[in-house]
Amino acid sequence: MLVWSIDDVILRMLRMVAPRAKIKPPDKMPMMSPNHPRPKMMRLADSDNVAIATAKVEKDEVAYEHIPAAARIPFGHKMATEAIALGAPIRKFGQIIGFASQNIEPGDWVHEHNVVVHDFERDYQFAQEARARDILPVSRQATFEGFRRANGRAGTRNYIGILTSVNCSASVARFIAEAATRSGLLDDFPHVDGVVSFTHGTGCGMAGSGEGFDVLQRTQWGYAANPNLGAVLLVGLGCEVFQIGRMKAVYGIEESEHFRSMTIQDTGGTRKAIEQGLARVNEMLPSVDAARRETLPASHITLALQCGGSDGYSGITANPALGVAADMLVKNGGTAILSETPEIYGAEHLLTRRAKNVAVGEKLVERIRWWEEYTARNGGEMNNNPSPGNKAGGLTTILEKSLGAAAKGGSTTLNAVYNYAEAVTEKGFVFMDTPGYDPVSATGQVAGGANMICFTTGRGSAYGCKPAPSIKLATNSAMYERMREDMDINCGDILEGVSVEAKGREIFDEILAVASGKKSKSEELGYGDNEFVPWQIGAVM
Repeated sequence: MLVWSIDDVILRMLRMVAPRAKIKPPDKMPMMSPNHPRPKMMRLADSDNVAIATAKVEKDEVAYEHIPAAARIPFGHKMATEAIALGAPIRKFGQIIGFASQNIEPGDWVHEHNVVVHDFERDYQFAQEARARDILPVSRQATFEGFRRANGRAGTRNYIGILTSVNCSASVARFIAEAATRSGLLDDFPHVDGVVSFTHGTGCGMAGSGEGFDVLQRTQWGYAANPNLGAVLLVGLGCEVFQIGRMKAVYGIEESEHFRSMTIQDTGGTRKAIEQGLARVNEMLPSVDAARRETLPASHITLALQCGGSDGYSGITANPALGVAADMLVKNGGTAILSETPEIYGAEHLLTRRAKNVAVGEKLVERIRWWEEYTARNGGEMNNNPSPGNKAGGLTTILEKSLGAAAKGGSTTLNAVYNYAEAVTEKGFVFMDTPGYDPVSATGQVAGGANMICFTTGRGSAYGCKPAPSIKLATNSAMYERMREDMDINCGDILEGVSVEAKGREIFDEILAVASGKKSKSEELGYGDNEFVPWQIGAVM
């Protein structure tokens, strides 16, 4: 007989988001058996004034204590457990997720029709919860089979990448990659995972300096330097704003067996550029194929943490479980990158407390302020996120989504905050400023050096990422059953008796297996060729 282990989830969540909140007593979480079915409603902290539906609750059904539901409550959504006056805070995880836009009675469905967001004071408590690193010695660290690179980094895959300086060279880059694949050129090089083109829609019609240009330049160089690429061909048109020669000069790049560049105009047009591109790929193949997997410590893994298509259970199942795996990776000397700045908005004070020093915490807050100004000047607001799909899954406000999203970062000290696509050099738990839009966010993380991705989803996001394999984590069992071919791990069974710690170990073991060459579900389906999306900031001219 299994004890319903949602206690473990709540403990981890509250340890992070509400360290002083009281946990509901274990005897409120009954044993699972035919006589004691899983409760249909659960309240996560004693200070909460809402409970979460673990199954659909019908109108007038008594699903939490003595309170009948005043309306149908969908799976993953919230019901008021007490009267909440107009303007009073709505609390979940022991934290504010919004404010009542009208008087709310016990049993009412609590969602966007009666909840609003406005700014409120948050205590950042910079670095007050930072603690010394607890890293295993190398001899005791977990291992994986990876590709050791000359610069000391390690790849989990061994691709040849074709980068483009501008949208005008996108078709030629794609034609080269497709021709290399169709021609059988790779048949004699079994240790090369493939030739993949990374195309994008910018590179010209932009300023030749400033924030937008710098972001694109960092992204391009970050991909060229990612350890999952054994070699890179950079293809340009020739007359674009983003000049290949300029990037090579800035980063001190020289032509070699691992890096080649060319422009369509200099080679004589499309057909000749494709021919020359294939010739250069052929020249690079032997050196890339010479790489072999070897046993390496897990400290060589840099893991991008992502979530998309979230639901009301993302912050209760998959995200805390991924947080456990992130903590395990950090303990083994590795690096975990939390990102998606708009999706930690309202929860940033929980991260600033864990900053290793005041400067790291203040940099995170500075990025939050930048986003407030950025959205305002573009006629938006931070609460434009959650998406319609998120709301259908039970997430009402960005504050609620952020509390769940931040759980992916586990519980260790925040060691650094990076700008978008900036090279991640610090080990342990770090943050990178990115948009919440998954392909743009992950592109920045991979440019920063991520060689693995873990992606949680409650709605069923269809996503993969070359060159970094992406492990998909389902937040609920119903979606996992519908989309087994897309999901690598079901975290919904945390609600059915599996402990969050055990699920975190399962995720960590899968990270090691995929890093060693096991294909993720998204790789088996062929995802990853269209997910390179650099963040485009600034005017398109």
